Amino acid sequence: MKKARRRTKHTRHTNKTLKQRFVSYALIACCALFAVSVLLTLPLRWFNPFTTAFIVQEPLEEQKLIPLNWIPYADIADNLAISIVASEDQKFPHHYGFDFTALSKALNEDREQTRGASTITQQLVKNIYLWSGRSYFRKGLEAYLTVLIECFLPKRRILEIYLNVVEFAPGIYGIGRASRELFFRSPSQISAHQAALLAAVLPNPKGLSAKYPSQYVLQRAAQIQIAVKSLGGPGYLRNL
Repeated sequence: MKKARRRTKHTRHTNKTLKQRFVSYALIACCALFAVSVLLTLPLRWFNPFTTAFIVQEPLEEQKLIPLNWIPYADIADNLAISIVASEDQKFPHHYGFDFTALSKALNEDREQTRGASTITQQLVKNIYLWSGRSYFRKGLEAYLTVLIECFLPKRRILEIYLNVVEFAPGIYGIGRASRELFFRSPSQISAHQAALLAAVLPNPKGLSAKYPSQYVLQRAAQIQIAVKSLGGPGYLRNL
């Protein structure tokens, strides 16, 4: 009887010890994950990324790394910044990384292909850190990193990075290269119409062209210019 009690007591003690170890290891793993996440996101507040996950995944014939021609936000035409916001994420100055209204509409739409509900911050996270796909694991990472980016970076910096890393045409990343290679002018000289064309192709930069716009792109650009006016023009972003 005493031996049985000792065994039971020993088993309970062992189980308790294992649970404590498991909790300790889980806490250590969580802390390590958070530390790595901070190291990946916080430096973007001051340092420009030299590449992105999407660029690294780009299938290049010569296997060369595509350089980013970095342009400071102050040197980018106001027309372009507001056109991107009007097209991609009209609530960008006011939300905290997620547009739940747009997400709800997208989920409730009765269409074969639902509209995108990703904010500019979410798209930035996908471009810099993630891969293409629709798994719950990737979506979870996207949401987690979006929260960190919104916590650590001001809105103006988020938009600046996005404009410098997003793809505007096949293999053409960032407004620096896009403005020069597509319109032969600097980013500060982009007109309102050209800015709307660049914004119009963002959902599908490999299939749509800002340089040789189709009728669809021209119509979409006209809609974006109307949206820019309804937002109040470049002044909408003045307080970023």
